[in-house]
Amino acid sequence: MTSSEHDEAADTPAHPGAGQAAAPEGGTTVSTLSPPPEDTVVVPADEDPVAAAGSEVLGGAPGRRALLGVSWWTAARVLAVCTIVVFALGMVQKVPCYNSGWFFGTTAQYDHACYSDIPHMFSLRGFSTGTIPYLDRIPGATDIHMQYLEYPVLAGLFMWFAAWLTPSGGSDMHREQVYWLLNSGMLMICAVVAVVAVMRTHRRRPWDALLFALAPVLALDGTVNWDLLAVAVTSLALACWANRRVVWAGALLGLAASAKFYPLLLLLPLLALCWRAGRLREFGQAMAAAAGAWLVLNLPFMLLHFSGWATFWTYNVNRGVDYGSFWLILSQNGVVSWSTTTVNIVILLLMALCALGVSWLALGAQRRPRLAQLAFLIVAAFVLTGKVYSPQYVLWLVPLAALARPRWRDFLVWQACEVLYFLAIWFNFAYSTSPHQKGLPPDWYHAAIVVHILGVLYLCVMVIRDVLMPEFDVVRWDGSDDPSGGVLDRQDDAFSVADEGHWGPKYADSSAG
Repeated sequence: MTSSEHDEAADTPAHPGAGQAAAPEGGTTVSTLSPPPEDTVVVPADEDPVAAAGSEVLGGAPGRRALLGVSWWTAARVLAVCTIVVFALGMVQKVPCYNSGWFFGTTAQYDHACYSDIPHMFSLRGFSTGTIPYLDRIPGATDIHMQYLEYPVLAGLFMWFAAWLTPSGGSDMHREQVYWLLNSGMLMICAVVAVVAVMRTHRRRPWDALLFALAPVLALDGTVNWDLLAVAVTSLALACWANRRVVWAGALLGLAASAKFYPLLLLLPLLALCWRAGRLREFGQAMAAAAGAWLVLNLPFMLLHFSGWATFWTYNVNRGVDYGSFWLILSQNGVVSWSTTTVNIVILLLMALCALGVSWLALGAQRRPRLAQLAFLIVAAFVLTGKVYSPQYVLWLVPLAALARPRWRDFLVWQACEVLYFLAIWFNFAYSTSPHQKGLPPDWYHAAIVVHILGVLYLCVMVIRDVLMPEFDVVRWDGSDDPSGGVLDRQDDAFSVADEGHWGPKYADSSAG
């Protein structure tokens, strides 16, 4: 066996099970067997070398007589506990800032890499004085593009609700600490909701959700901002779609888009896959529900105070090149000196090209891709091409990565890149704000940005390989088609630009008998 064949053989299942074709050396074959039984559960230690090695800490992989899922410790409870523990560790990591770093010293919150927007926003956005988002101007606001809260409506209401719960007595420092604790508790609930939703999206692979529960970035970035709210609602939408609750999936996607912009991107792969499978009616239902839910939440603020509601859009359009993006490297090294308008246009063009690429994969791949794969790719494209990459944005990708490429090796490679970037951005802030310039200088920070970009691209390449060569897609090893696809799962192609006579028409015949 050559070295390259050995690398690929590591991606093959160690123990083919029911409904699973044995893999040849150096790769796997796409199973043409009938669908696997609904009540069977994939054990990661049986098919993932990293998971198998990690299981030795707990006594090794389960044997054939092991009774899985029959005790009180069901998969959902184990995953919830793991998520809470990891999230709590992240809160402990913020203790130096909670005690003093957010309040005293110029660079303390950067030196300890424990920065969070949450306590600062309590005062800076007027929550400490009872300001109502979108209706009341931010006290003392000087930026003409940010006179009102610059977050989408659902996120703004989440922030305002935590402020409403915060006691009015005590010092400003004490109130900001309480505000952070309240938000952290609410975000922890969001994290638990997200992990259970991921578990229920691929019902035969519940333990893939451990990738989310144990992700290092969940601890590091979970309380930096409010992104976990959008992550939780988006994960619920995907779980509902996987379970054929089309209207609920659409409504939740509309709510998620009211917390962050990126969930809207999932409509593109959903449209392309529904077109290929002849399920445009279901897409229309989901789209209508998404639009309805979005309007129910946003329309009152649009009617009451449109300019306040529109601040999220105007702020992001007028925002210049910022931290974390390859645009920052080009700008600070004098490669480009474009105006914000020009950068916006180029980003739109790049995203359009990426959207065309994802659409081509959806319609042109010989075997219809899985929804989670294309969802990951389109959100990754948005992350890579944007003019800013805040470290918590990685949370958008974690549940999608767990569903698209549930392989611990690839996941951990990507996570290592993101942890490095997390440390680099705060140390660079320390360098730029310290009078003695102690921290990470710009050139090294630019290198960390490149590492982050390469990590995301690496995972994208692995997902694209799985799409073009589905014999390497671990989710499909046992005869599964698209567990997250809902009405798309095991559906014949109604339209495809792939070569005639390939998987689509043949799959139904083989699965039928």
